[in-house]
Amino acid sequence: MPVDKLLIYCTCPDQESADRIAGQLVEQRLAACVSITAPIKSIYVWQDKLEKSEEYLLLIKSTQARYADLQQTIISLHPYELPEIIAVPVQQGLPAYLHWIDVCTQ
Repeated sequence: MPVDKLLIYCTCPDQESADRIAGQLVEQRLAACVSITAPIKSIYVWQDKLEKSEEYLLLIKSTQARYADLQQTIISLHPYELPEIIAVPVQQGLPAYLHWIDVCTQ
């Protein structure tokens, strides 16, 4: 059985935006689940300047079929000019959990 599930990473600048984005993704059935991490420290270059930020990481469980709409929803809600949205294909997983993702995103 081919696995069409995705784990999508997205960082947010604060708990409020993380909660808002996560809630919308699940309510709109674009994601089965969004886990929000405790604050993490991100170090990166933005506009030629070294930045250090406290961020919240969203771990979004979804499907290939829902990805385009999920991405557009994140872009429309995200406060960053260039939000981090990285999708990683799920190669394997507990079959019952993978089925649950399908059920929740239909």
